[in-house]
Amino acid sequence: MASTSRRTIRSALAATAAVVLLAGLTPGTASAADPDPRIGLGSGWLDAQTAISNLEHLAHVDKPPGFVNPANPGDFGFVASDLAFTGDYAIMGNFNGFNVFDVSDPSAPSVVTSVVCPGGQGDVSVHGDLLFMSVEESRARVDCGTNPTVGERFQGVRVFDISDITTPTQVAAVQLCRGSHTHSVVTDPDDPANVYVYVSGTAGVRPVATMAGCNNNPANGENPSRWRIDVIKVPVADPASAAVVNGPRLFADPATGAIDGLQNTPPAPTHPSGMNWGPTPITDACHDLTAYPALGLAAGACEGNGILIDISDPANPVRLDEVADPNFAYWHSATLTNDGKKVIFTDEWGGGTAARCRPTDQASWGANAVFDIVDGRMEFRSYYKLPAPQTLTENCVAHNGSLIPVPGRDIMAQAWYQGGISLVDYTDSAHPKEIAYFDRGPISATGLVLGGMWSAYWYNGEVYGSEIARGFDVFGLKPSTHLTAAEIAAARQVRLTEFNAQSQQKITWAPSFAVARARFDQLARTCTTTIDGSHRGPLTVSGVTCLDGATVSGPVSVRRGATLLAIDSTISGPLSASSAAAVHVYHSTVRGPLAVSGATGSVAVVDSTVHGPVSLSGNTTPGVEAIIADSTINGPLACSGNSPAPINLGAANTVRGPAAGQCATLD
Repeated sequence: MASTSRRTIRSALAATAAVVLLAGLTPGTASAADPDPRIGLGSGWLDAQTAISNLEHLAHVDKPPGFVNPANPGDFGFVASDLAFTGDYAIMGNFNGFNVFDVSDPSAPSVVTSVVCPGGQGDVSVHGDLLFMSVEESRARVDCGTNPTVGERFQGVRVFDISDITTPTQVAAVQLCRGSHTHSVVTDPDDPANVYVYVSGTAGVRPVATMAGCNNNPANGENPSRWRIDVIKVPVADPASAAVVNGPRLFADPATGAIDGLQNTPPAPTHPSGMNWGPTPITDACHDLTAYPALGLAAGACEGNGILIDISDPANPVRLDEVADPNFAYWHSATLTNDGKKVIFTDEWGGGTAARCRPTDQASWGANAVFDIVDGRMEFRSYYKLPAPQTLTENCVAHNGSLIPVPGRDIMAQAWYQGGISLVDYTDSAHPKEIAYFDRGPISATGLVLGGMWSAYWYNGEVYGSEIARGFDVFGLKPSTHLTAAEIAAARQVRLTEFNAQSQQKITWAPSFAVARARFDQLARTCTTTIDGSHRGPLTVSGVTCLDGATVSGPVSVRRGATLLAIDSTISGPLSASSAAAVHVYHSTVRGPLAVSGATGSVAVVDSTVHGPVSLSGNTTPGVEAIIADSTINGPLACSGNSPAPINLGAANTVRGPAAGQCATLD
């Protein structure tokens, strides 16, 4: 039988599932009749008012000395930028260097070390013992010196050895003609000895006096430094020899060969708002490239276009598809879903320094655009914009985020600068919806002071935020009608050794009680019929029928393609299902035999009692094992022809009869 601790976990998850069944799709945030709590928050640098929904603010750490100007919290020279993670550490980039936080206890993060190394933008990524850092500004020096008037200039990608995380040591500095605004780490499954870094340089071209070979030639000129990305190859055992190995022309017109083959003029003289374009959506670089090496795929947010890229040969990426949008001022970043079937692009209208979440701004401006990927092509589905308007003194627009690994759903945590953090469900790509948020009031009520969340990323159980002017934040997820305890527990099972938002990893979930219950909870949101009292006589299940504390005085039959979800219920008769979509029985009693055959979705019998034989046969549920766990079966248990074979999750059943076939070991 299952241990006491397992029973306790299952009981907690059961309570949450019951709430979901009763609550249905009732919103967890303010209704349309109530004002959004984010509206009207009081201002302040370190003491602004906050609003939060379905999240817990676990911790905040102010920016350490040397990385903030107290006289001007929004000083562009000390902006806190992107985040990367390795082991128990979070690394937060800064325009003046980077900071390493110990997050082994997410509720009490602490600064481990700070490295002053000016140069902006300071985006960071990790790979094993290597840390990569983007450097864009001409004030940077090769040696990280702080006096910009002396020393050798540097714009490009720094490489640090972090084998001793308390003492990062620079081991390489790869110079680039347009510096590095951002970068992406790309691994090759067939070449573990090397790692590739795709560099997005968006600064003006450096003068040849600071780097030979750089030029600002037009697209039809000789080897122009624009209209390309840079690919750096880094030998893991010898990072000091890192060097550029390619400059792919990802924007070329395949018919003419012109390297400026994508959007070269804005789609209209002015932005749809009537304002001047800012930035201007003309494609001569990528702002962000998000790689998904396991799928051989990348998505590029490239100023005037969103592009899809084949990276099966990492040194030689090839464009597969491109899209444009007349509402987008600046294609900024991209996130692929775990299955690679959707991509979410952000529009950084206003460049991140302007108020672009005003009440008058439409939902398609400075927003996310959601595309399905169908046969290698991107098909537009919807926009998503932060639903709470912000003030004129808050820089706000779509910015960096990452997936939260809830099995069966596409959920993303995203930063919106002074709009805070929004958690959004994109499972239905045509109808994205917010499920949680956190927001602070403006830094100033009288003038726009740069600040807000630069990044919001999930890592090993929590959501971490990099706040431009204020520091480092940690958030935990709280169960709600939008996200149950089981779904949160299933996400928490995913443990990574490192994380870079622009280098996505394929996520898989080992079978567990949490994963199984998460599946139950998700199906419960789709109930077409709910019975929570007595039902006299036979019950024929069609659609998605949910029994929640119900008593059925008769047999239950599940039709082809239908789903039955039973929790804390009693069925006084046999339960049979033939070619059903799904059958789940939790904490329930069946006073008769239970037989499920030909199911195509999922099957689970957990912590239940069946007064008769149990038979599972011919159920084909790809990637989802049928579960018979911690149950009492007063009769034989027979399983055959199920793919995959049923499991008990380590919680043996009590079977008062022979256990045969695929279920021979489940008692």
